[in-house]
Amino acid sequence: MAPVLTARQQTEEAFLDAAERLLVSVGYAGITTRALAEEADANHGLVHYYFGSMENLLARVLERFTERMIARQRAMYEAPDVPFAEKWRTAMRYLDADREYQKVWYELQALAWNRPELRVRVAHVNREWRAVLSEALAEPRERYGIPMPLEALVSLVITFNEGIIFERLSGIETGQADLLQWIDDWLQRKESR
Repeated sequence: MAPVLTARQQTEEAFLDAAERLLVSVGYAGITTRALAEEADANHGLVHYYFGSMENLLARVLERFTERMIARQRAMYEAPDVPFAEKWRTAMRYLDADREYQKVWYELQALAWNRPELRVRVAHVNREWRAVLSEALAEPRERYGIPMPLEALVSLVITFNEGIIFERLSGIETGQADLLQWIDDWLQRKESR
């Protein structure tokens, strides 16, 4: 049974949901306190009262979204009796399914470039993703004999995914299916040995 939320918690969740939708539809530059309050169907004065600043609210959107995504990724990678190649395929399918999260992630990364206090929170989210991938890739790295340090492999996978995401957000998908198929074939060969 889900916990009963107080009126304040319901309003905070409404603001977070509204900010998430607006980040996807208009980007952070298009979000004003009034637009956010209208989208959340709440009083605009409560944004700063509850969150301190719009920046804190947007960072919380990213953190909340990431918590859900990381829980899903951990469950996927920890699934027993599922070959790593199948876990990889599922993770790559998430690249298509999670386009809203990706837009939120990039919008807030761009905002953080000029706001050091937000950059700290974005870096924390990045560390959480790196921890998930470190756990997921440690055993396959050894089994497949990938000759690079684990931290380097994690960095390669993260920048690989972010490159695909960046291109897709820019409307470019050329060569991505071929690259993903090449990796899938390589994993299949490794799994069959």
